[in-house]
Amino acid sequence: MSQAIPKWEPITGDLATPLGFRAAAVAAGIKKTRDALDLALIFSDSPATTAAGVFTTNRVAAAPVLLSRQNLVESRGRCRAIVVNSGNANACTGREGLHTAEETARVTAELFGIEPSQVLVASTGVIGVPLSADLILLQLPHLKESLSRENAGAVAHAILTTDTVPKTCVVRSEARGKTVHIAGIAKGAGMIHPHMATMLSFITTDVSMGERMLHNLLIAAVGDSFNRLTVDGDTSTNDTVLALASGLSEITVIPGNDSHAWFSEGLTLVCQTLARMIARDGEGASRLVTVEVVGARTPLDADRVARAIANSPLVKTALAGADPNWGRILCAAGYSGAKFDPSKVDVSVNNLPLCRNGVDAGFDEAAAHRDFDQKEILLQVDLHAGSATGRVWTCDFTRDYIDINASYRS
Repeated sequence: MSQAIPKWEPITGDLATPLGFRAAAVAAGIKKTRDALDLALIFSDSPATTAAGVFTTNRVAAAPVLLSRQNLVESRGRCRAIVVNSGNANACTGREGLHTAEETARVTAELFGIEPSQVLVASTGVIGVPLSADLILLQLPHLKESLSRENAGAVAHAILTTDTVPKTCVVRSEARGKTVHIAGIAKGAGMIHPHMATMLSFITTDVSMGERMLHNLLIAAVGDSFNRLTVDGDTSTNDTVLALASGLSEITVIPGNDSHAWFSEGLTLVCQTLARMIARDGEGASRLVTVEVVGARTPLDADRVARAIANSPLVKTALAGADPNWGRILCAAGYSGAKFDPSKVDVSVNNLPLCRNGVDAGFDEAAAHRDFDQKEILLQVDLHAGSATGRVWTCDFTRDYIDINASYRS
């Protein structure tokens, strides 16, 4: 890398924009809606591909999570294929569910002449309903035949459940005269809460690096993005972020030099962009909300306050109604467990002061209502207790959230 670290720029693309990747999606009949895309395959043509994954912390982990964790260890991060379905989480399905995940990996491996441990699986959808292995296995040969760079864009659609839009981010940079890409897709709208969320995300890149480095970089990027995301405070059984690096750009990321910081910047940019897309598309949401805490005593205190505010149903319903009820914000900060002096706290929305030194700032009610009635809102809390900062992305709660989740299973 040169002394001036190259920048990453967003471009139009999909998971096959980085060199070495092909993908495809089909309607396998897993979703209730007929002809809806619900099964996808992502494949790397490079035998040198490295892989890494970050998964849910929920003790009730779905079968695909258990298998993919195991395969990453057994293959030593040398995985080349990802099979993902939507419409059924394959969670709380016992031995039968694990058998379906294992058969998916086994048959995929046979089709490509690789080891079953080199295949990762992921699922999303309804919990506790058996997932038919036949629906997947019958389509795997067709998916293999359909693999191409041109068909890769369909994968972002095939992984959706209650999402209203697909979520894709691709960035490009230059290094030593070579063009390098990082691409990512995600799904998620409800059951979103660190760590991580009812979300799936798949990332491809054409850089070269070791499995341990990719794993560490992915953990760091997830920590600054998907783990700073909450919609409703529920942590799911299926949360999965998987990254594949083909190495075909001929650019290698090396620990301890500029290439490490350079790639980390690009990977974090992709993950943060996708995280914001998920928050914006939260179930029934009408507003993307960034909660920013400054002046905290410690980073942990900043994080606690930001998460408490972002998860508060009272704050989120006030946001839905464009109600500048700053008392709910201060209240949430107070029960977060962070240490601060309430008489020194300032609260603002889109830079309009609502609270100064813990009391009403004498704001114009109509102006505050207008600031709250925006598609993007910045809630900023200054604790005046130190220099630490924290940030969390969330959305508002509307009646639509109840409607979606009251009938999700039926």
